[in-house]
Amino acid sequence: MTELLELTRELVSIPSHEDETEAGDYIENWLREETDGDVTRDETGNVIARRGPDEGESLALVGHHDVVPPADSQTDADGGYVVEERDGRLYGRGTADMKGAVAAAMLAFRDADLSGETAPELVFASFVGEEQGGVGARAAIERGFAPDYAVVGEGSTGYSAPGVTDVAVAHKGRRGSTVTARGTAAHASNPESGENAVYRACDAVDVIRDLDFPAVEVFGEEVRGSVAVTEIEGGSAWNVIPETCEVTVDERTVPGERAPLERVESEGVEWTVDQDLPAMRCDDEAFAQTVLAAASEEQEGRAGNPELVSKPHATDAGWLAETGTTCVVCGAAEPGEAHTDAESASIAVLERCEGIYRGVAERF
Repeated sequence: MTELLELTRELVSIPSHEDETEAGDYIENWLREETDGDVTRDETGNVIARRGPDEGESLALVGHHDVVPPADSQTDADGGYVVEERDGRLYGRGTADMKGAVAAAMLAFRDADLSGETAPELVFASFVGEEQGGVGARAAIERGFAPDYAVVGEGSTGYSAPGVTDVAVAHKGRRGSTVTARGTAAHASNPESGENAVYRACDAVDVIRDLDFPAVEVFGEEVRGSVAVTEIEGGSAWNVIPETCEVTVDERTVPGERAPLERVESEGVEWTVDQDLPAMRCDDEAFAQTVLAAASEEQEGRAGNPELVSKPHATDAGWLAETGTTCVVCGAAEPGEAHTDAESASIAVLERCEGIYRGVAERF
């Protein structure tokens, strides 16, 4: 068993959907025992380590060690996580999203040669609460976490072609919001004596349906947003004109753009934002090409040619980019693997990611 496979199995086996403490303990202790880095653990639970020159620019390898709740098939009778290896893949909650990439980053952080004259300060960060909207990343940023560059190890494999680990230079964000329509209740036998909140909500839905979806281009890659009504709830009884109606809106945002949802606001209709996860756009093509070169070297003769791509969903890279860190996303997870009952990651691709992360640090 390779060191990476053993480390990934250990991390994946630790439950971390309700409490990330034990997983954070394992990562912190491993870094203290196996590396010469300066390791810290903040009060939120984030594990951050630094090694190499403390002057000049910094490069961070970023991940998270929390996971979404496992399926019954992914736990044993004692509530532990089941980890299985078969057909060249590792199965279990967190293998793809994203303890496998965290393990690869841990080894790359330890092993990268930082003796060159232009070597960066190399930073490892594993955050808590990514699945709850970036709780750990935001807390770290508030405490001053601000690397110059970052490779975030969320999934980028299988976007340009099956099995190819690409480099994502942009991803969408998510803005979840609620449209609330209010009217006046009345008996349904005399509807004109009230003001139907459902009708007002339907007028707002018509406005949403007619909105254009924003789109931007990042290094030749188009990133296109979307807006969709996903829930409607209103009314209290079959014979009562409804006085309230709520509409849930899911918007996938693009870097620097938002759909003009404020247009839904009118008499008796208000719009409120419930969640706003930022999109990400890499602002330095030279850095993106550096990561792409490392990815190409690791896949030469073994997989296809990696490309610069975009991702459809938000990651902690959005929070980092929002505060000025130049980010890309590069990791083992493939589309459709994360959060599933049969979540898995290719062992060969995890090994590839370890090489990519080490290669970026050494090419920097």
